[in-house]
Amino acid sequence: MSENRDPQATKFVYDFTEGNKDLKDLLGGKGANLAEMTNLGLPVPPGFTITTDACKVYLDSGEEPTALRDEVSAHLTALEERMGKRLGQPDDPLLVSVRSGAKFSMPGMMDTVLNIGLSDASVAGLVQQSGDERFAWDSYRRLIQMFGKTVLGVDGELFEEALEEAKAAKGVQVDTDLDAADLKKLVKRFKKTVRAEAGREFPQDPREQMDLAVKAVFASWNGDRAKLYRRQERIPHDLGTAVNICSMVFGNLGPDSGTGVAFTRDPASGQQGVYGDYLQNAQGEDVVAGIRNTVPLADLEQLDKNSYDQLMQIMETLENHYKDLCDIEFTIERGRLWMLQTRVGKRTAGAAFRIATQLVDQGLIDEAEALQRVTGAQLAQLMFPKFDEEAKTERIARGIAASPGAAVGKAVFDSYTAIKWSRSGEKVILIRRETNPDDLDGMIAAEGILTSRGGKTSHAAVVARGMGKTCVCGAEELEVDTKRRRMTAPGGTVVEEGDLVSIDGSTGKVYLGEVPVVPSPVVEYFEGRMHAGADDADELVVAVHRMMAYADRVRRLRVRANADNAEDALRARRFGAQGIGLCRTEHMFLGERRLHVERLILADTDQEREEALTLLLPLQKRDFVELFEAMDGLPVTVRLLDPPLHEFLPDITELSVRVALAESRQDANENDLRLLQAVHRLHEQNPMLGLRGVRLGLVIPGLFAMQVRAIAEAAAERREANGDPRAEIMIPLVGTVQELEIVRDEAEQVIAEVERARNVDLKLSLGTMIELPRAALTAGQIAEAAEFFSFGTNDLTQTVWGFSRDDVEASFFTAYLEKGIFGVSPFETIDKDGVGALVRDAVRAGRAARPDLKLGVCGEHGGDPESVHFFHEVGLDYVSCSPFRIPVARLEAARAADESPGSDHR
Repeated sequence: MSENRDPQATKFVYDFTEGNKDLKDLLGGKGANLAEMTNLGLPVPPGFTITTDACKVYLDSGEEPTALRDEVSAHLTALEERMGKRLGQPDDPLLVSVRSGAKFSMPGMMDTVLNIGLSDASVAGLVQQSGDERFAWDSYRRLIQMFGKTVLGVDGELFEEALEEAKAAKGVQVDTDLDAADLKKLVKRFKKTVRAEAGREFPQDPREQMDLAVKAVFASWNGDRAKLYRRQERIPHDLGTAVNICSMVFGNLGPDSGTGVAFTRDPASGQQGVYGDYLQNAQGEDVVAGIRNTVPLADLEQLDKNSYDQLMQIMETLENHYKDLCDIEFTIERGRLWMLQTRVGKRTAGAAFRIATQLVDQGLIDEAEALQRVTGAQLAQLMFPKFDEEAKTERIARGIAASPGAAVGKAVFDSYTAIKWSRSGEKVILIRRETNPDDLDGMIAAEGILTSRGGKTSHAAVVARGMGKTCVCGAEELEVDTKRRRMTAPGGTVVEEGDLVSIDGSTGKVYLGEVPVVPSPVVEYFEGRMHAGADDADELVVAVHRMMAYADRVRRLRVRANADNAEDALRARRFGAQGIGLCRTEHMFLGERRLHVERLILADTDQEREEALTLLLPLQKRDFVELFEAMDGLPVTVRLLDPPLHEFLPDITELSVRVALAESRQDANENDLRLLQAVHRLHEQNPMLGLRGVRLGLVIPGLFAMQVRAIAEAAAERREANGDPRAEIMIPLVGTVQELEIVRDEAEQVIAEVERARNVDLKLSLGTMIELPRAALTAGQIAEAAEFFSFGTNDLTQTVWGFSRDDVEASFFTAYLEKGIFGVSPFETIDKDGVGALVRDAVRAGRAARPDLKLGVCGEHGGDPESVHFFHEVGLDYVSCSPFRIPVARLEAARAADESPGSDHR
């Protein structure tokens, strides 16, 4: 592996003619794909890539590898010889761009610096060679602006303000209307800004410019924006970034030049066609920044048909080569087309499913590969509600549908406010003229993003699609005033900060106020109200159906539901559940039934206790009859009572006040006094680690026996009704096999009594929940008394970490995530090194003691995509999760099986 190489023996620089698309770890995404396009014979400007290995050395030591400078010099000399000019040569300068290029596309990385090599001396040479004084000075001001902001750390607003003032003084709206004299003045002002803000002159030595830019790329790997994005997308922090140095081609040489971004399919919908943006007389950052509104890519056919035709051929070549949607950046320099980048394009969730099935139909990929092109997280996005088209609405604008979804929130006009309000529980819509990388944390915090500038390839659109955020871009009708924190719509409607707005990323429509939502068609499909085979079936539903059908054929893990009543069970079954993995019986003791539990707790005699249990038994039995009927023929794992005991008793403060007031009126209630005494007697400092689970069953005689009897009688009743109940009784919070044996013996006696009385063989199985570290560590012993294990990873995570989930998530989890102690909450995705290690060991020990031991998981990790892959790997039989997450678990279980070594499907 690269990190184990001798830094002195490592090759740190690769020409674009070296390498290929499979070397993303070493060359980064941009570098690997530039090499691939060069290998394909496409028109790529010459250049070279500095590897991620060099970045890792810099990050580890704070210094570049000693061999790097000489390697860069050798490649730069070769580039100069090929181009017939030297970097920054005064009479005919070679200019280059410096771009970051990590393995994964990361909006938080350093922005590109173009035109490196320009200086006071060489700008005159560029005037002479190009024959265009305005172009040369425009290129120079861009270099100082980009270099000042991204390399020297100057506040970019200072450059923007100077540019706006220059346009205002000239009385023009766009920068292309500034002439050479105006741009010379801007260059002078920009250099003064650099001197004042950076404490140094803008560097005139071309090689110093390049070297400083390379260092800045390395350093940007650990910038706040990059770290935030990596945490958001769960990208490893130790990959490092490559640096791409590419000879410049210019899209700002006049109307026969320009720059654009193209997609081989629509990244928002997946539809085939001509998608992208083009901007005449512009450099690349103008398109991405959205500072001038682009024209649709199809318009290029009228502007420059030769370049358009060549681009269409290249797009077809790239899509067939990569066998996927490709995202392409290109520049046209005086009628000559150049390819600057390609990558497998980010896409919306709906586009991902549509494209995967389209490529199967085209014969480019098979179903197994299509399964790897979609994810459970994308499927979850498709299940979110959408706006009700029948609702009465007030539409105030329409922009470009950049990233689908229905988002409602309070209008905010800067990232700081978006973060602040979202942390206070507010849902917000971030509204900007255009976004830039500094807005990343605000975009993460917001429900959706709305901009008045930019197209489908603007920064806002690309980042939003990558994060699955709703986004509407280029709503030109809106006048966004970030300083006054308001926007004005046509007709004079003013939206102030804090006003509710709704944005529809599927249509581009912007509404004032809150628009009601309705279920998505994908949820309607899972509910059985929409059929994929119908003549008018939604195209997205058909694509989802095809992927789910294939997933169900190839997955090994079964998927069950966490459900406590017949309604949830029936919904889970519609969503594809293959049983219930967790029925929490404590949820059956709410409302009026709490009074019966209070009586049970307060019972002083066996008779009182029996009376309370007798009242509870038929209620419990009815619950189980309904549940077994809903899940007929499928397993139902019923967990015996497991709440902290105090949850069944009144609040101690409230009860104390009630008793005190009654005593002051001299009408004290005997029951309240007994209840208060019981509350004091049973009060626990840490109820999570107190009297609950199996301990409750051992301390309150008859409680678990009543529940087991209710389960057994309900199963017998369903048998008599020709049903097929398959109940599994789970004993919670076991820490030692002796606890399990005592409860199991009692349960077996009760089951035998019911079987004799009803003359039926119920075949009920008895198992336990592994949710304590000691249970996991002694799993071999416990397996001798258990027919199945279900890992309760919620409590196992709490007890392994020593965290009370409700307390720590509200206190220090945010700080732990920001400091990188957690990449993601261990309650969201299983902690493989800690909790996961206990699960793995318990599986091994349990199966060694009992080879036919059934193994599942019923914590909410059972519906988390990444955790599902882990549970497949360690050999569980099933995962169980909330009904809404069942389709996600089904899909991810298949993806895990398809990724497994030796899979027949790969």
